[in-house]
Amino acid sequence: MLAAVDTYLRTERVTLRPFGPDDADLLVELDSDPAVMRYLSGGEPTPPELVRERGLFAAYETAGRAFLGWFCLRPERDGPLDEVELGYRLRRAAWGHGYATEVSSALVATAFTDMDVRVVWGATMALNHASQRVMEKVGMTVTEPLPTPEDMLAVEGAELGGYRYAITREQWERRRAARG
Repeated sequence: MLAAVDTYLRTERVTLRPFGPDDADLLVELDSDPAVMRYLSGGEPTPPELVRERGLFAAYETAGRAFLGWFCLRPERDGPLDEVELGYRLRRAAWGHGYATEVSSALVATAFTDMDVRVVWGATMALNHASQRVMEKVGMTVTEPLPTPEDMLAVEGAELGGYRYAITREQWERRRAARG
């Protein structure tokens, strides 16, 4: 259930909350879909014992309460606390409905208005155009090309590498002011 006390963030259509024990099977199911994992593991499912990652927020439709996937907004392990990664993974049924852009935009705003964050960044494979479009829609731009990590060399398009996208607090504030 989506208890108001457990809500981390609510947008017009999506509610984010910390994952609970009842969500474990949903994560395993999500990471077992080859299409979802295409640019992450070449379609291989994540072993269930590795799925239970910290710092993820379960995403549910606010109205229908359907599980959509997860989002994260967190610093890298041993990284600076004022630089946070924006990440997401959605079920195929949630693709193409604007959920990733809607929630990512709200998370970026939260990072810059409610947290002491200087930079929000995300990384994606060069072939993952849908993820790139989401980051661009929320104001992020490519800051550097990224080599493919060794554990992802079997992924389609690995030879093309990826990109790091980012937006600074100053860029976000200018963008917000320009929109009025």
